Amino acid sequence: MNFGKKYISLQSAIIIFVVTVVVVALSVTGILLANTTAHNIEMHQAEKAMGIAQTVSEVPIVKQSLVGDAQTEDVQAFIRKIRQDTNMLFIVVMDMDRKRKTHPNFKLIGKEFVGGDEFPVLKGKRYTSIAEGTLGPSLRAFHPVYNDQGKQIGAVSVGISLKNVKEAVNKSNYIIYAGMGVGIVIGVVGAVLLARRINRILFGLQPYKIANLLEERNAMLESVREGIIAVNPEYDIVVANAEAIRIFQKAGLPPDPIGRKIDEYLPVSRLIRILQSNKAEYDQESDINGLPILVNRVPVTVNGQVVGAISTFRDKSELKTLVEQLTGIRTYAEALRAQTHEFMNILHVITGMLHIKEYDGLENYLRKQTKLFQAETGSVSNIVKDPVMAGFLLSKGSYARENQVKLSFSANKPLPESADPNISHHLITIIGNLIDNAFDA
Repeated sequence: MNFGKKYISLQSAIIIFVVTVVVVALSVTGILLANTTAHNIEMHQAEKAMGIAQTVSEVPIVKQSLVGDAQTEDVQAFIRKIRQDTNMLFIVVMDMDRKRKTHPNFKLIGKEFVGGDEFPVLKGKRYTSIAEGTLGPSLRAFHPVYNDQGKQIGAVSVGISLKNVKEAVNKSNYIIYAGMGVGIVIGVVGAVLLARRINRILFGLQPYKIANLLEERNAMLESVREGIIAVNPEYDIVVANAEAIRIFQKAGLPPDPIGRKIDEYLPVSRLIRILQSNKAEYDQESDINGLPILVNRVPVTVNGQVVGAISTFRDKSELKTLVEQLTGIRTYAEALRAQTHEFMNILHVITGMLHIKEYDGLENYLRKQTKLFQAETGSVSNIVKDPVMAGFLLSKGSYARENQVKLSFSANKPLPESADPNISHHLITIIGNLIDNAFDA
């Protein structure tokens, strides 16, 4: 992975990416869950306080205390027991003048309610609020008290310490954040294991190296002169280079083999048999819609398991042309070798005669060789105008003398020089083969 001009390994990139996703996802989820939980806890506490306030407002002894028919001590004892059982900070019963009938602090009984949030309840409303009173900040629930005739005679206020509420929220958040921490640790460990696993699968290669290998592989496939197709274990064609497609088109097949089933697109490929037998086949003759080809078929194995098969093939007619060209070149080279050998023999004779100072004999020998060369050159140049063909025939003449075979040239009409060098090459191949066959006979 490229960051600016620096490369980060795939393993490191996977770890960074996965850890980042896990941390961000768990953090966002944890924060949202913590906020929702805190809100739910506050709502639950508020509902609990409101439920207690409503219950207390309907108790007869509470109503009697507000109209003066009950002893203050009896109401105080009743409220104290409820407060202790429910773990509330306070439960206050007040009359319409905000005078307290009950309070955890006996000294405050008879005094006005403190907090400033009590006025709506005296108008018959029920609600919750957060305010600070004589016992500190608290979450308060207010509920009106009515007599049997439905007239409001007072109110009940139930308070829960904000400290208790925050402790409940913190306890819940601790569990959430602990779960987040465990999740992040598991995510980091999982990211490391995943990165190592992927790194082993890719043999430690980095993405840019894999891209380079893929480009090199494609370049090599497209540069070869042989058609190449490959199939996977499901018999799908997964590779077909440009030469293969050219041969397929030449044979009248569609030019888009990739993704097709090999037995449907090219039944004569026999690659399914290679996949099943796991045995290679080399230099096999076949044909595609009458087009002769020469084929090699090889299974592809990884860790002892067949994962595909590859077939390489070439147009047999093109191979035949190539063989003919090579045969012509060999024939031409053999003729030149014979001419060179004859020339070296002449040089040896000249050197020997000079060494023994046989000058008269050397003069006669040179005159004879000159006449022979002029005769051959004249006879060949009269019937062949192509200098390449003429040189080839002269070389064949030397080859004939070397093998003690009489070779003569004649023609009804001179052979003109061709404007196409390929024609001269084909003629040399044909005439050379005919002369060689005559020598062998």
